[in-house]
Order: sequence, then structure tokens, then C-alpha cells
Amino acid sequence: MPLQGKTVVVSGVGAGLGHQVAATVVRDGGNAVLGARTEANLVKAAHEIDPEGRRTAHLATDITDEGQCAALAALAVERFGGIDAVVHVAAWDSYFGGIEDADLATWQGVLDVNLLGTLRMTRACLPALKERGGSVVIIGTQSAVAAPSQVRQAAYAASKGALTSAMYSMAREFGSHRIRVNTVLPGWMWGPPVQAYVRFTAHTEGVPEAEVLGRLTERMALPELATDGDVAEAAAFLASDRARAITGQSLLVNAGELMR
Repeated sequence: MPLQGKTVVVSGVGAGLGHQVAATVVRDGGNAVLGARTEANLVKAAHEIDPEGRRTAHLATDITDEGQCAALAALAVERFGGIDAVVHVAAWDSYFGGIEDADLATWQGVLDVNLLGTLRMTRACLPALKERGGSVVIIGTQSAVAAPSQVRQAAYAASKGALTSAMYSMAREFGSHRIRVNTVLPGWMWGPPVQAYVRFTAHTEGVPEAEVLGRLTERMALPELATDGDVAEAAAFLASDRARAITGQSLLVNAGELMR
């Protein structure tokens, strides 16, 4: 199993991608330490992933709070003896709009969560990661490199683009400690947020959901959207020793919508 005996901190565990990442870690033999703001979501996810509670731990964590980030990292060390990887899923992705109509105060909040929050959580895990090397996996977005035409998420895209720049610096800074830093860039990812988008758009336009989904799918080289499970598989690969020589890289998981 590629993550046998490894301990992976996963931020942003809810019903979607974070849950899939944590489940993949446990399936692949690892221990998953779950963080999110809502305790009830963590309890539910941990029970579904690991009913006996042997290979998961969880703590309510707001990544805008440095102390809470430190507490989640400390839980991983206390419960499982160290940290081998951290996967950053937590993000504020529900603010929409462009530049002209931007509420820059809200932009600051988005940046505090997506950019600085990820850096806070990384720094909190860094002492444990330095003890034996490991992996930092950032969940970015295809929107950071190619703005979608269907929705405007300029703040989200900018914050994730800044994280990609930070990834290069971290990969260089942490490399001597055998810590790798990489980013997964999902495109349209079939999971709770995109499912909600398809339902809302279909209802608003008075068309079948299949029609809305078809508009998205026809943009792909492959005949279906990538799923949150597909993105979780990529994150788990980068967290594992199978990616031991990969650092400072961005991997698009997007069914071939954008190729570069």
C-alpha cells in the first residue's frame, strides 16, 4: 500500500474532496488526521472512513487561526507519532465575481483563507515534516491558469495562483529536508459543488440537468468530468513515496479540458 504507516493531515474535510482524500489515505494504508471548521462534519467523515477509529483523528480547525493549525499538527504527532504529508483542501470558493465589481474586503478574506491559511497550516506541520521528510500537497484550481467562461471566481483564482507561486518557493526552501511541495489543479470536478451548479443552472434555465452537464463535458478530451475521487487519487500519489522525486510541480486533473 503506497501510504502504509504514513500519517497525513487533511484540511477542509467535509462532504466532498476533503472526505475523498481522507478516505483514500486510509484505503492506501495511512493514518488520516482530519481538520475542518465544523466538528459535526469531522465526526461524520471519520466514522464513515474509519468506523473503529484506529486510523483517524480529528479536530475542529479554522486555518485562519495559527493556534488551531498548531493544535491539529500536534494532534497528528501525539496520536500517530509524526507527520508524513499534509494535503490542503480547505478553501473559500463560494465568492463569485470579477474585478470591476469586486468587494476587496471580501478578497482579503479569501486570501486569508486560501493563501495565508494554507501557509499557516504548512508551517504548523513543518517541524514534524522536517524530522523524516515528506510531502505538502496543495489543492489549487485550473481557474488559476485559465479563467472559466461559465463563472467568474477572480478572487478564488488569484488566491490559488498566489499559492502556486508560493509552492515554488517552498519547494526550494524545504527541499534540503526532503520535503516535497506540489499542487493538484482540478478543473470541473464532479462532486458536491459542481453538482449544485448543475442543479441550479438547470433550474434557472428550465432545462434538464443532463443538458447543463453536457455543456461542460463537451469541453473535455475525455467523455466525462473528472471526479473528486480522481483528484483525491492524484493528491494521494503526490503524498506517497511513489512521487519521491517530484517537487515544485502542478498537475492538472481535468479530463483534458486544458492541456499544457
